[in-house]
Amino acid sequence: MSAQLLVLAKTPVPGRVKTRLCPPCTPEQAAEIAAAALADTLTTVTATPGVRRRLVVEGDHPAPPGWGRTAQRGTTLGQRLAHGYADTRIAGVASLLIGMDTPQVSAGLLAAAVERLDDDAADAVLGLAEDGGWWALGLRDPAHGQAIRDVPMSTPDTGARTLAVLRARGLRVAQLPALRDVDTWADAQAVAALCTADSRFALAVATVLSPVGAP
Repeated sequence: MSAQLLVLAKTPVPGRVKTRLCPPCTPEQAAEIAAAALADTLTTVTATPGVRRRLVVEGDHPAPPGWGRTAQRGTTLGQRLAHGYADTRIAGVASLLIGMDTPQVSAGLLAAAVERLDDDAADAVLGLAEDGGWWALGLRDPAHGQAIRDVPMSTPDTGARTLAVLRARGLRVAQLPALRDVDTWADAQAVAALCTADSRFALAVATVLSPVGAP
């Protein structure tokens, strides 16, 4: 089975992205952090071998060369996720969806997740986030994305609820390594420390956040 990697993202517009970084950041600084996180994520996905790539985006941010692009639909995050799977579904192709909040993710980790979707022992892969949410969800059949439409997102039990609704459909779910995603200033510092030396996110944290100082 082939696979496609979906990146769910918002166009980095001041006042509309990473608002929990404000303060200490200004809206403009928070948008720079978001833009750097998205850029690192797109670079990593581009470097992941053997997959199709599609940006599922809110706003006018362009997709990288060689990528597909799909506009987000829906009011709630759960709806946008469910539509993201449905609107990009290709028969016989698994979908692995990640966001733009884990710029430390590696191409090796994504490739391993895709390999798990090729394993007959798993129908889905789920990467939990340290805050109780999740950073990645892969489905052998993207039609099952409808299962998460009504799952409350951005709560301490989002990951557990997502796992429960997938298992309620009879899916065999393999779990990926847990990652920390970027919501707060403390997250930004911690994740920047995990990034590679050439990370745009780490540079943005150093040059934009550091002068502001800790709250």
